[in-house]
Amino acid sequence: MEPVPELLTKLSVCARCEDTDQWVAYKGETMSISEIIAPQLPYLRRFARVLSGSQDSGDAYVVAMLEAIAADPSMFPADLEPRVATYQSFLDVWNSVRLNQKKYDAPVSERLAAADRKLEAITPRARQAFLLMAVEEFSTADTAKVLKTSDTEVKALVDQAASEIAEQVATNVLIIEDEPMIALDLADLVTGLGHDVCETARTHTEAVAAFKKHKPGLVLADIQLADGSSGLEAVNEILQSFDVPVIFITAYPERLLTGSRPEPTFLVNKPFRTETVQAVISQALFFDYKAHRPNAKVAAG
Repeated sequence: MEPVPELLTKLSVCARCEDTDQWVAYKGETMSISEIIAPQLPYLRRFARVLSGSQDSGDAYVVAMLEAIAADPSMFPADLEPRVATYQSFLDVWNSVRLNQKKYDAPVSERLAAADRKLEAITPRARQAFLLMAVEEFSTADTAKVLKTSDTEVKALVDQAASEIAEQVATNVLIIEDEPMIALDLADLVTGLGHDVCETARTHTEAVAAFKKHKPGLVLADIQLADGSSGLEAVNEILQSFDVPVIFITAYPERLLTGSRPEPTFLVNKPFRTETVQAVISQALFFDYKAHRPNAKVAAG
């Protein structure tokens, strides 16, 4: 995605920062603020589009940010890492300026259409925290810097977003896991988000039978099961007849990340952190991701 011409024009206006000696040192180099912001624009436009609901509206807020920095270069937090500084500046403008907005554009995909509908129901600050972590892949610490808050508050905001998302997309979850304690932990985590666990399967055969019986809206799957069978092969068999989001939770990620395509969209390493699994579940359901069949023969080898 390349910045639209208008953004490039505004960025050249922002270069007036150079005339006011707004230069900063970064990684041993002296750079103007405009040079720092430029590489971030494609990603910032993506974030602005999802946050606002349309590319035109998102671009308008990005332009407003550039104009504000051109008028007052001191508002740009040049002491922060460039990406963090750019997003922080954008949200400062977003939270303080109300631009005229048209209705949402026709969404670019069914997945984004679903996301747009769900975003409207999430509390604004929680929505920002969720999108910074789920879409832009900021760490908790960097998200806290962008939002000018604490790590603890960010975690609370993401939990709030997860809860509000679950209210919209609450579903039945099939857990494919042969370790009883891990299966119990996952069940507690899933129900804590407002979902129901329809069944826990320990083998390939149990997993396929449970899916046919319950038709769950989400599958959490290990790839190495109790009787030596493969959770990956079970998922492949399930996906032959039904599309469903699948999150692999495994101690053997290298068996899935082989470089062959398709690779799983969602993969969590064991031992897992609760907040990681919560965020991935929310992301999978929020964006209506459907799984593609991984290469079972490669992963099983």
